[in-house]
Amino acid sequence: MSTKPPCILWFRRDLRLADHPALRAAAEGGRPVIPVFIRDHTVDGLGAAPRWRLDRGLEVFAEALEAAGSRLILRAGPALEVLRELVKETGAEAVYWSRLYDPAARERDARVKEGLRDDGLEAKSFPGHLLFEPWTVETGQGGFYKVFTPYWKAVRGRDLPKPCPKPTLHTPDRWPDSEDRADWGLGHAMRRGAAVVAEHVAPGEAAANRRFGQFVARRIKDYDTERDMVAEDGTSGMSQYLSLGEVSPLTLWTKSLEAKGKGAETFRKELAWREFAYHLMFHTPHLTDAPWREEWRHFPWNEDERRREVIAWKRGRTGEPLVDAAMREMYVTGRMHNRARMVVASHLCKHLLCHWRIGLRWFEEHLVDWDPANNALGWQWVAGSGPDAAPYFRVFNPETQADRFDPDGDYRKRWIAEGQADPPDTALSYFDAIPEGWAMRPGDSYPERIVGLKEGRERALAAYEETKA
Repeated sequence: MSTKPPCILWFRRDLRLADHPALRAAAEGGRPVIPVFIRDHTVDGLGAAPRWRLDRGLEVFAEALEAAGSRLILRAGPALEVLRELVKETGAEAVYWSRLYDPAARERDARVKEGLRDDGLEAKSFPGHLLFEPWTVETGQGGFYKVFTPYWKAVRGRDLPKPCPKPTLHTPDRWPDSEDRADWGLGHAMRRGAAVVAEHVAPGEAAANRRFGQFVARRIKDYDTERDMVAEDGTSGMSQYLSLGEVSPLTLWTKSLEAKGKGAETFRKELAWREFAYHLMFHTPHLTDAPWREEWRHFPWNEDERRREVIAWKRGRTGEPLVDAAMREMYVTGRMHNRARMVVASHLCKHLLCHWRIGLRWFEEHLVDWDPANNALGWQWVAGSGPDAAPYFRVFNPETQADRFDPDGDYRKRWIAEGQADPPDTALSYFDAIPEGWAMRPGDSYPERIVGLKEGRERALAAYEETKA
């Protein structure tokens, strides 16, 4: 107990206790800390899988707070209204939170900060979701970076602080009421797929630290060569934890320094790619919903999601085994190998000539590691409308990609049941996860290609040349 006025810590995508600058500042001087999560319009706007994953993360985080002698208060409603009500109930004199950088969050947070300060309260935001605040990385001319390689050169050698430890949390003399998370029904939209995906998800800060510890000890040394092999467990698996802030990027960066060699350097470069995505989203917010390059606004992409090829792509029935395997992996695990993401995105945008926003929205609905900046930059980079020196001539060929990164076909066999006499459980799980209305069965015939690879590539390049002309 403490007699000092409490500080409300508004949690969002920072569901952890360690290396949490806002939480540490809130707890300084022995002030009581009231942890709060608010279900507002940004939460309700999440896709089915990200919202389900958030529900799982909140469950585990509430348990971690209980173990630390604290608790998580849940409230629903507009953020400013909820926080003002909590201030009245608790006598809090300060509200702290970790910064977010997507356009919707920035608009909301600015409104909250202004409103609370008008009320005479201390309202303060802190870093923690990124390694480098977007406005602190500038070119020699003082602008923002538009190409990754020079961005990486600018940040790779920067001095960074050490991760801060978990603070001691003091409790208020009286806790405000909390809503019941089960009543929110955050995971309901996942329907029968939730039980399938749950087998492949271990939420929470402790799980993140275990997974990353194993990665550093066993696999990071080969990360530069193994990370693209789609059938291997060669990646860190940190994307879902970074998305909800169950681990900080600073913690991962610092721990990776314990390992020497090219693999560890490559891993930090991948962390920097995430930083670059946020750097671009902060400086050019239209990255999330419009072509980053102005000249791509009139490219003749198909935007009709009812077309046969779009439906086939979504259901993993394009006739391209690597593409279909990747789409099914997403339905079963809630994640997709990064190399496979590039291939499926290229197939949709290039071979099928469909708008990248169709894919962006589908990933937003189905990925448990959905991230607003990474998802947007990834799709625009592959489509050619994003920041890239050679935008459109990069057309991933699913056959050659499979030969190179799945040479024995293990990944494709793992996720595609059709045509196998004894398909593995992973492939069969797909049919338990998808909507029953799709009427797909393991014994179905595997489909023919929707479009020939050469034909699709030539059609895409012709459209590009016509648009450019």
